[in-house]
Parts: sequence; C-alpha cells; structure tokens
Amino acid sequence: MVWEGEGVIKYGRKLIGATDPQKSEPGTIRGDLAVVVGRNIIHGSDGPETAKEEVNLWFKPEELVNYTGNSEKWIYGVN
Repeated sequence: MVWEGEGVIKYGRKLIGATDPQKSEPGTIRGDLAVVVGRNIIHGSDGPETAKEEVNLWFKPEELVNYTGNSEKWIYGVN
C-alpha cells in the first residue's frame, strides 16, 4: 500500500511502530504483530526521497491509483 498526504511519513511510522518490535509500543502494528527485526511484517519509508525510490521498486505505475475524497477541500482548503 502507498499512502500520500500531509505528515503521512511521520504519522505512518508512528502507527507502524519502532523498527525493533521489542521496542514498539503496544497498539502499533509492529508492537502487536511482529517479534524480531529480521521477520518484519511492514515497512515505512523514512523520508520523501526514499519513499519515491521504494514505491518505484515495489509498485508498477499502473498499480497506483489517485483518490480525492469529497471532504478534501474542507480539510485542506483545496478548491
């Protein structure tokens, strides 16, 4: 899955949890579902540049879909 949006890397990594599942908070994906670093179940890019590289590594352009929700103009002020 590829996420896009304001603050998505920061908040996505918070949802995912620390790289070492043993140090991840309960309620995070890694904290609840992973055991060791080498057997990780999820990845989150650490910045916009690496995200671009990683998206291109794992996804074909035709696999990516743009979506704009009706509420976006109310949340972000986009008209």
